[in-house]
Amino acid sequence: MGEDGEREGGRARRAVGVLLGVLATPLLLLHLPLAVLPGAAAVTGRLGALERARRTAWSGDRYPAHYRPEPRALRHYLAVRAGTGLVAAVVLGLVGFGAVLAGLLAFGAVRGSLGWTDLAGQVLLGGVLLFLAVQGLVSLAALEARLAGDCFGPSEAELLRLRVAELADSRAAVLHAVDAERRRIERDLHDGVQQRLVALRLLLARAGRGADPGRTAELLAQAHRESGELLTELREVAWRVHPSALDALGLDEALAGLAARTALPLRIRCALPGPLPQAVRTAAYFVVSECVTNAAKHSGAAAVEVRVEAVGARLTVEVGDDGAGGADPDGGGLAGLRARVAALDGTLRVHSPRGGPTLVTAELPCA
Repeated sequence: MGEDGEREGGRARRAVGVLLGVLATPLLLLHLPLAVLPGAAAVTGRLGALERARRTAWSGDRYPAHYRPEPRALRHYLAVRAGTGLVAAVVLGLVGFGAVLAGLLAFGAVRGSLGWTDLAGQVLLGGVLLFLAVQGLVSLAALEARLAGDCFGPSEAELLRLRVAELADSRAAVLHAVDAERRRIERDLHDGVQQRLVALRLLLARAGRGADPGRTAELLAQAHRESGELLTELREVAWRVHPSALDALGLDEALAGLAARTALPLRIRCALPGPLPQAVRTAAYFVVSECVTNAAKHSGAAAVEVRVEAVGARLTVEVGDDGAGGADPDGGGLAGLRARVAALDGTLRVHSPRGGPTLVTAELPCA
């Protein structure tokens, strides 16, 4: 019952908004001939503010407060609004005239001067015309709403639809990035760890079959070195999947561990007032890790600089290198980072002109 009352109240509000728009039509029509005169911009701005307030109060639309329409778009909207308002006034006048005429016909039928058959025909014709008039008013209201959205910015309903579409796209992108990361881990395990395990198994088998104690000792020493290298590579794979220091010690210590494992000189400036949410620090770490990896593999950079700073409720991560530039923002690695950041309502920007330098900036909400 409460929802029905709210729906009916919304319809009544919109009806009042349409009526106010019709009443404001003469003011808009008077403004049109004066739009080319000096000082008309101020009048146009005031009329635009009046129209925006009318639609906000009576039509249920909410427009972004920071959005300011361009003068040309505002003039176009006011001109079309004047035309639709004039047509709506004529249609409403005809509807009113039809209502008066219907009353006269009913009065004539009651007095006997008009037959009931003729009355039924007139009622049918009047009903058809009323339906067409209502459909015309609905179409005019829809046209006005669309023009208002183009002029004053998207309404809350449009923003919600855009948000739903954006979340659906980011979810699909995250799933794609997760699958790509799984394939990368599988390749690391297959091409690295598994091959070393096979080599270690062969060394141990040869040592077990050897009859020469000296050769056996040499093979065992080689197997010992191979096992150490295998353990180091396995730790590197585990670190790339998710560094344990990120959860145990925080983002700054995890970045310090990344710097120790990177061949390039890595300068890190990290200013964090307190602990970050787990999802945020994980995303920030992988932004830095992926960018450093790209710089080492593809850009020919001599040094990388990282800045991590939390200001208010947002975390800013900047990774810059002095390499050759030309990084593809839609490439596999950066696209995966963009999806990971977008899943947290963050943004990722890539500036990498040919010849360099490259700067990747990620902004993540911390709240």
